[in-house]
Amino acid sequence: MNELDLILTGKTEQHIHWFDSKIGVHVEMLTAFQQLQNAAKIAGLDITIASGFRCFDRQLAIWLNKFSGLTSVKNAENKIIDLSLLDDEEKIHAIMLFSALPGASRHHWGCEIDVYAENLLPAGTSLALEPWEYQSSGHFYPLTCWLEQHAKQFGFYLPYDKFRGGVAQEPWHLSYLPLSEQYQQAYNLELLTATLTHSEIKPKKQLLAILPELYQRYIMNVANI
Repeated sequence: MNELDLILTGKTEQHIHWFDSKIGVHVEMLTAFQQLQNAAKIAGLDITIASGFRCFDRQLAIWLNKFSGLTSVKNAENKIIDLSLLDDEEKIHAIMLFSALPGASRHHWGCEIDVYAENLLPAGTSLALEPWEYQSSGHFYPLTCWLEQHAKQFGFYLPYDKFRGGVAQEPWHLSYLPLSEQYQQAYNLELLTATLTHSEIKPKKQLLAILPELYQRYIMNVANI
């Protein structure tokens, strides 16, 4: 793979600036994020990154844990799904509502971040990263309103601003457009097919059989940029 393909599939972290051992972002979006963060601070919002860069192996572990039932899988109504009632193809679609295929997660790129306002999280409450937290009755609704008005000033947009029949709405997911636009245009089905073919993904046979459909429905099906 060339350097770009390694970035696109989460096989390198040479492009990442690490804030600590868990949270990292693309070095070329660091300044823009800090400017966003400072502007939000003035408005009374402590924007914090819950998840940034995610490598291929981490995304694979997330996927396998969900497919095997070690980690719960929820539906659009925030209810836990009984995976034992689903066949492998149904499990794939259930998981992809909220979790990307390894090699196809935008978090590989480093220019995608899941954010919340730390100062709006009620004491004793754990962050869930679920849509209700960001809706009108949720504690992060002021953040939602602020991002809708100001995120674009700093180069950010919401690729999952609403449900389009693929990935669920993710009002916490910000994408840095100057980078993600390049990466989205460079990404392709052939690269994903090769990446999964040489991986330990399960269920590999079923995934590869329906990959063109998954690619269009979940991976390319984002907000217009």
